[in-house]
Amino acid sequence: MSAPIPFSAALRERSSRAHSSSETAGFMADLMTGEGTRDDYIALVVQHWFIYEALERTARRMRNDPVASVFITDRLTRLPALEADLEFLIGPDWRDRVEPLPTTRRYVARINEVGATWPGGFVAHHYTRYLGDLSGGQFIGRLMSRRFGFETNGIGFYVFDDIADPKAFKDVYREQLDAAPWDAAEQERVIDEVLLAYRFNTELFEDLAAAKATQVA
Repeated sequence: MSAPIPFSAALRERSSRAHSSSETAGFMADLMTGEGTRDDYIALVVQHWFIYEALERTARRMRNDPVASVFITDRLTRLPALEADLEFLIGPDWRDRVEPLPTTRRYVARINEVGATWPGGFVAHHYTRYLGDLSGGQFIGRLMSRRFGFETNGIGFYVFDDIADPKAFKDVYREQLDAAPWDAAEQERVIDEVLLAYRFNTELFEDLAAAKATQVA
């Protein structure tokens, strides 16, 4: 009899297609291949700010939860870096010049909802964002640095000064997922929530592309 698949492996396998679809969405593909502009990158950073403001505000509420708190660490905090990036990219008045796109509003509402009622749902969004930032996000940061001449300013979001070995950190994170006290039904709910998070990401890229097309027109 074969050994059961660890939850983290099942999660990664079940979400791989959704992850790939999100990564290759038109807006993001253009940004990665050089067809996207500096303004496109800034538009993405703006939406990230709204998402991480919700996620990290929710994390503060979840610090006392016995399950969710295991995954929460200040080493992952992105909001100060995002705010520094926006001040560099837009200016000191950036808060007066940004607004969430429709998908971002729905995404934030969902993070707020699960963050108030469901630790597993919070972990699903936490996993989707931060492990992505420590994986493909590192490549994106280096690419944007080369393309737009950024050093640290502008790409601070992708710099994890407090995580010397991202692979080791991710390995521990996956061990924590495997150790979470979720039964099979709850694991399925968490996987479904990760798939929803990826869908939000894909739809956000569609919103960004539509907003760009409107500006061009």
